[in-house]
Amino acid sequence: MPITAQTDSSTACTQVPKVTFFTGVKAGVPIAVGYAPIAMAFGLLAKSSGVPNEVSILMSLVVFAGASQFVGVNLLVLGTACWEIVLATFILNLRHFLMSAALSQRVERSITKPWLAAISFGITDETFTVASLRPEERLSKEFLLGLNLTAFAAWNIGTWIGLFLAQGLPEAVKASMGIALYAMFVGLLIPSVKKSRPALVIALVTMLAHGIMRVLPVTAELSTGWSIILATVGGALAGAIVYGEEGGGG
Repeated sequence: MPITAQTDSSTACTQVPKVTFFTGVKAGVPIAVGYAPIAMAFGLLAKSSGVPNEVSILMSLVVFAGASQFVGVNLLVLGTACWEIVLATFILNLRHFLMSAALSQRVERSITKPWLAAISFGITDETFTVASLRPEERLSKEFLLGLNLTAFAAWNIGTWIGLFLAQGLPEAVKASMGIALYAMFVGLLIPSVKKSRPALVIALVTMLAHGIMRVLPVTAELSTGWSIILATVGGALAGAIVYGEEGGGG
């Protein structure tokens, strides 16, 4: 009997403490620091592009996807059809299906479907990375909510600040904010292509395909939305065919 008691006590001492909501908030602070300036740039760009404030605010509240929001603003300015914008951003965010599927294997089995839906909405590249690198075998809904809400709040506050700052900017500065879109994508692209040869090849193939479609008589009449969609799908298919066995690890 004493041996049994000692074993129970030892087991209790070695149990990993459950991560809490505030643990998730703490883990999300570095993400929030990185999100704030990008969200501010989005607010500035949206305002300078003539997008109504309520639309920009709703995009950050409902879409909550930086790359898609920047692309969405650009396509709105170009007069692209709404369904083309939806399709383009859907393709751009297809990776979220894979991230959600991977993270679902790490969450506690007791989490209900409504909680899973709330958690999945907040999954981004950064929150997924932080969550997937946690040492715990199972992640609690409290931790994931704290992590996602911190990132979500920073993105939306940054958007509000960007919209507010844009009110007092000269028109010349507002007009120049369009470069933020290209600067952001270059900033996202460079680290990836430096680490991965497949990423570099796929990016070049996609850009080449888009350029060809803009000059060929057969495809020159396509809208900007369709050009982006077809070039993206074509680049992805080429990468899957050539580098399918390597899995993009380069």
